[in-house]
This record gives sequence, C-alpha cells and structure tokens, in this order.
Amino acid sequence: MRKVTSVNRALAFIFVTVLLNSVGFGIILPVLPELIVDVSGEPLHEAARYGGWLAFAYALMQFVFSPVVGNLSDRFGRRPILLASLAIFSIDYLVMGFAPTIGWLFLGRIIAGMSASSFGIANAYIADLFPPDKRAQNFGLIGAAFGSGFVLGPVIGGFLGEFGPRTPFFVTAGLAFANVVFGFIALPETLAPENRRPFKVERANPVGAYLQMRRFPVVTGMLGAYFLYMLAHDSLPATWAFYTMERYGWGPREVGFSLGVVGVCMLIVQGGLIRKVIPLWGAHRAAYFGLSVSALSFFGYALSPAGWWMYVWIVIGAGSGLVMPAVNGIMSEQIPPNAQGELQGLLGSVASSTFVISPVVMTQLFAYYSSPAAPVYFPGAAFALAGVLTFAAVTVLARTLNRHLRSPGTTATAANRARPP
Repeated sequence: MRKVTSVNRALAFIFVTVLLNSVGFGIILPVLPELIVDVSGEPLHEAARYGGWLAFAYALMQFVFSPVVGNLSDRFGRRPILLASLAIFSIDYLVMGFAPTIGWLFLGRIIAGMSASSFGIANAYIADLFPPDKRAQNFGLIGAAFGSGFVLGPVIGGFLGEFGPRTPFFVTAGLAFANVVFGFIALPETLAPENRRPFKVERANPVGAYLQMRRFPVVTGMLGAYFLYMLAHDSLPATWAFYTMERYGWGPREVGFSLGVVGVCMLIVQGGLIRKVIPLWGAHRAAYFGLSVSALSFFGYALSPAGWWMYVWIVIGAGSGLVMPAVNGIMSEQIPPNAQGELQGLLGSVASSTFVISPVVMTQLFAYYSSPAAPVYFPGAAFALAGVLTFAAVTVLARTLNRHLRSPGTTATAANRARPP
C-alpha cells in the first residue's frame, strides 16, 4: 500500500509539474512577438528574427546542460535535481518580465535553458516507476500534462496579454514558485540508492552520452529520426504566432485560442487515445502513423488560404501526439535502470540541438518570404520545410526498425514488429 501511495504521489506531482511548465511555456507565446517589438523597436517581420535568436540562446544552453542534469539525477536522485531546476525556472520568468531591453530577454532565455530539465527528469521518473512494457503509454501522461497546459497557457496568455505583454511572465513566475513549494511537500524519490551510479564528467555531455548509447543500435538509429522530427516540430513554437499574425491578421487572442485548440487535441490523443492505440498497434506502428500525419499537417499549414483551415490541420496533426511517447518507450526498453536519466538527458540535448538550429532557420525563412525582397510571398515556407523533414524522419525510422528488429537481443514485441499501417 505504501508503494502504491508513493507511486501515485510521484505521478501526481510529475503531472502537475509538466502541466505548470507547459502553461508557462504556452502563456507567453501569444505575447512574445509584441514584447520583442516593444523592447527592440523593430517591425513584426524583423522581430521574428530576434525570436529565432532568443530560441537559439535557450536551446544552446539546454543542449549543454541537459546531459549534466540527467547524469546528476542518476547520481543524486530525481527529487533534488528537479526541484532545483524548477526554482531557477521561476527566476527566469521574473527576469523576462522586468526586461527593459532585448539583452535582458536574452539573459532570461539563457537562464531558462540552463535549467530546462524538468521534462527529461519527468520521463526518468516514469522509467523508474514502470516496467518496460508499461512505459510507452505512461510516457503519454507527460504528453497529456503538456497538452493540458497547452490548452490553458495560450488562452490565458492571450487574455492576460490584453493587460500588457509583460503580465503573463509574472503570472508564470508565480505558478513556477508554487510548484516548487508543492514539490517540497509532495514529491517522493523514485531512484533507489542501489540503482544510482557515480557522476562522471566524460558522460555528462552530449558526446559522452551519445557514445554510451552507441551500444544500443535501435537507440542510435532512432535518435536520427527523433532529430529530424524535432527540427520540424520546432517550427511551430518558433513561427506560429508570427505566421498567423502576418498571414491572417490574427491578434494575441486569436493566436492564444488556436494554440489552445492544439493543446486540446494533444490532450485527447496523449491523455486517452494513446492508452488504446499503443497496446493495439504497438509503439512502432504508432510512431509511423504519428510522423505521417504530422508531415501532412505541416504542408497543410503552409498552404492554407484562410485562417479557419488551420484548425482543420490542427485536428489532423493531432496524431503526432503519438510520436514522442512511442519513440521514448521504444528507446527506454533498451536501457538499464541506472542509465534512464542519461538517456533522457541525451534526448533533451538532441531536442535542444534542434532548437538551436530550427528556430533560427525557420524564422529567417519566414522573415525573408514575408518581406518585400522575396521573389514570391510565401510566409508558410518554414512549415513546408518542416513537412519535408518529417517525411525524412519516417524514412529513417523505417530503416532503423526494419534493420535491427531482426537482430538478436531486441526487446520488441510482436505487435511492434508490424509494418507501418
């Protein structure tokens, strides 16, 4: 009974943590373009360039520090590292809320990137709590929490943006601090002392972590597909607000509402459907399907002639909510308990490396093809590129799984061996 209670407490806190963090992430999206225009004095299409470089600063720090944080959690346990990260997260949003210049916004993003470990540690908690065959659907809880926050965050941000572009940052800082207090009271430790390992500098970096994972060919192959998918996926937070404001004349409220619909769809998929789909199809088919509809939706975003079409593609693209839990579950099956934090740290580094590249490239594409200098007016160019990248991810996934599922030692189930639907 005590063990069940501990598991439930951990799950409850992890859900709330990811929920509040995603609220904090989503709450600023509708107002960030306006805040950048305010502190930089630049027009909207030029502000998009600053938005890309802000994302670059955040992602670069996350790329460097995610393996450090993941390895620290394998050494000292999940609880203290997660709580420290959440405390720094709350400070970051205060810095951004008070930022008088674009330089202060960059400082805030750097601080945020250094502490951006909560999602990785949340996934490590799931790996600690559940056996391999139950992880994929429980990784879906993380996605459901993120989706719930993404329902609330942009809608709240759009509403609070009516009181000024800085207001959502202060609200987010308060939510993050409340989460730290809640964690001190409710969060248990899930990594048993016998499953911990010494902290080694040579493993606490992206290259060292990757070299450790090369022992697992399914993992290394899938990291390539994951990298391509995240390059595409990062076009959404980087350009969505700029694109819809430019293309359809939306304001913060419309942007916030549309992102709220994205969150509702993700919540339905990751909070409910995933628990039916993955046991029925297997994680591999779920990953194929999610990547395919994601690619289709990116092309839809790029070519939509009117704003209401964006909602059609949001619903179709909701199937992409299967991708991350399925991919994470497949990789987690290959890894021993004392390296789950290291795996999640590496995944964090891969995701942040794409966030170093993608927002800069995608916002520059948007800015160029939205400017008078462009040979053709095509603000959806970034989403078109994202569609191509996602189709490439499907190809890499298929080659990896078809090659290594026939190798000895794979842990894939018969359901997972199935071809794409």
